Amino acid sequence: MNHARRAVPEDAEELVRLRQIMFDSLRRPDTGTGWQPAAVEVLRTRLAEPDATLAAFVVDRPGRPGELAACATGTVEYRLGGPGNPTGVSGHVFNVATDPDMRRRGHSRACLEALLGWYRARGVRKIDLHASREGEPLYASLGFVRTADPSMRLTF
Repeated sequence: MNHARRAVPEDAEELVRLRQIMFDSLRRPDTGTGWQPAAVEVLRTRLAEPDATLAAFVVDRPGRPGELAACATGTVEYRLGGPGNPTGVSGHVFNVATDPDMRRRGHSRACLEALLGWYRARGVRKIDLHASREGEPLYASLGFVRTADPSMRLTF
């Protein structure tokens, strides 16, 4: 069984490593590594906040302490309310990544389900994400649907 846990500041380097894997899988032009130290520092700070608006959920790599197999990260955003979201509170999922040799084992699903639980506990009822072709079946199976723009949305 896959067990996702909430990421802690000590997971920052691994979260950034998985983010690079995500960029690589999207075949983005060379992203370099100059962004990584800043991303690690931001994650260390944000993951340590007691009432954080950013959370990541991870699955540890079996047999390799300190290494992660998968992750899913999200933020809570506060916007002006509107017809589809009267409170204006929304979530955005990003940085869903799994090490290539750990794929097709339910790790990303476990991370996403834990992240969605975090959103529910915070009263977030509208969640957006941008889906890759490879990720879209997983997101659809969790209730996300295509919107008019190139993102997907889940409404509770």
